[in-house]
Order: sequence, then structure tokens, then C-alpha cells
Amino acid sequence: MTTEPMQAVREFITGRNPKLGVLTDDLDLIDSRAINSLAFVEFIFLLEELTGEPIDPEELDLDDFRTLLALEARFFKKEPVR
Repeated sequence: MTTEPMQAVREFITGRNPKLGVLTDDLDLIDSRAINSLAFVEFIFLLEELTGEPIDPEELDLDDFRTLLALEARFFKKEPVR
């Protein structure tokens, strides 16, 4: 099941890459150029809007952006409160 924020992420990527074809959860978004350097800043702004939290570029790990699964785990999965 795709969450609403992840659907927005998918739409952002496919909207800028209509020839990409099927966008699987484990597709390497960087190697496939689904997220390129020109759209990366705009993509960060989208993630900030969807999460409601600022993203510090100094704390970014490229692997957090490698796949849809990694994006979901890093930005949309909340740790349970203990």
C-alpha cells in the first residue's frame, strides 16, 4: 500500500521522467537518473513540505535517496514513542 506522501514522491519522479517506465520500490533512483542534480533541490523542498520538517543538507546521506524504500524509511517512517 502506498501512503499519500509516497504517492506524491512517485508523482514528482514520474512527472519529471515520463520515459522512466515502471517505478519499482527498489529501483536505484540515482543510477537510473530518476532524481538528477537539477531536480534534487526541488525534491528536497518537496520532502520538507511532505514531512513538515526542515532537511539539513549537511546531514544528508546519498543512500537515503537511492530507492523509494530508502526514502520511505528515512523520511516517512516514524519511530514508535516509548
